[in-house]
Amino acid sequence: MNNPATFDLFYECTGVCTDTRNIVQDCLFICLKGENFDANEFAFKALELGAKYVIVDDSKFCDDSRIFLTDNSLHFLQQLANFHRKKFDVPVIGITGSNGKTSSKELIHAVLSTSYNTLATIGNLNNHIGVPLTLLRLNEKHQIAVIEMGANRPHDIQELCEIAEPNMGIITNIGKAHLEGFGSFEGVLKTKKELYDSVQQSQGIIVYNNDDETLAAHIPQQIKNLSYGTQSNAFTWGELIELNPFVCLKWKNGNYESPIIETKMIGKYNFYNFLAAITFGLHFNIEPEKINAAISNYEPTNKRSQIVRTDKNTLILDCYNANPTSMRSAIESFALIEHPNKLAIIGDMLELGSESNIEHQNVIELTNQHQIEKITVGPIFKGISENNAIYKVTDTHELLAILQNNPIDDQLILIKGSRGIGLEVLEKAL
Repeated sequence: MNNPATFDLFYECTGVCTDTRNIVQDCLFICLKGENFDANEFAFKALELGAKYVIVDDSKFCDDSRIFLTDNSLHFLQQLANFHRKKFDVPVIGITGSNGKTSSKELIHAVLSTSYNTLATIGNLNNHIGVPLTLLRLNEKHQIAVIEMGANRPHDIQELCEIAEPNMGIITNIGKAHLEGFGSFEGVLKTKKELYDSVQQSQGIIVYNNDDETLAAHIPQQIKNLSYGTQSNAFTWGELIELNPFVCLKWKNGNYESPIIETKMIGKYNFYNFLAAITFGLHFNIEPEKINAAISNYEPTNKRSQIVRTDKNTLILDCYNANPTSMRSAIESFALIEHPNKLAIIGDMLELGSESNIEHQNVIELTNQHQIEKITVGPIFKGISENNAIYKVTDTHELLAILQNNPIDDQLILIKGSRGIGLEVLEKAL
């Protein structure tokens, strides 16, 4: 029953909700199912809490004129989002990549918002549920939409593109992430490239890092594109001035050359995220001075390249997620920062499948190569015989107990690991 007549229910409501804890008065509540929950069971509760209409995919819960039955509630949500997206003739920017998706999205949003009413993904709601929910926030005031797209397995990006129909796209990079789901690096590449394929179908524009040979080699023929990088033939030509520890950069486009811009983000990898945001700003004819102000004022608060100064140490919190590519980038950037006392606390990288042990071994070797003292957290790192860390612990509880009797002071500390390791709990102890 997923037809325009049913979709019209959305336009009588104040928005969409999928969790009874977040009910908004007169919303459309869509009952989704997961491995451990079935929101159909809360259909009547949603009405009691203020929902105007409810969509279910279980006929047992249809005993109310305000409840409507569909074959599959998730498909209803996705098809409704696509139906709604088609009502807006605005640039829709799709962002994917193994690393840097959220940081790039935030920076692009910051730049575009200086001159346009811009919708962007909140947090990292970038999956088969988050993307539709973001699109359903589109309204007639928005002039541009920035949609982050995540992927854990083959064809995820194709599915999200079919919902969002992006007419601009950027792949931040292609690395070794979620290898357990993709099976190989080639699987990651094929899935991420689905964004390029979708933008090509819409005769849109691709923005890409010209320094990344993998990305540059897979730009579709006969499609408009804008490049950024450190080479003078790029549309946006940037120069990394220093890491102090924050990124300082300058950039050129045509006859314009920026002053040196001091940012509030660390890491050489973020240098390219800044160039991407600058490139989008230039494409949309935003004045360079506004672009420079936006990237210099942006300050991360999401434990991605976030600097936290405590009474005892300076922390680089980069513990929202980790994979071999982002771990290598973080360690190499950390090595470039000049500081007399540096320590890395690195947590296991999850979802790497058969590549897990060798990739963790590579990280140990990289820290040794750069002579970085380290503490490792997690059973995978702990199981590597060549691990020469100061402490090798199974989890954060074990490390917190050690830190009580062995406090760490006057250090610049990189904290990097997969979200499942929970390294953020160390912040207070450090």
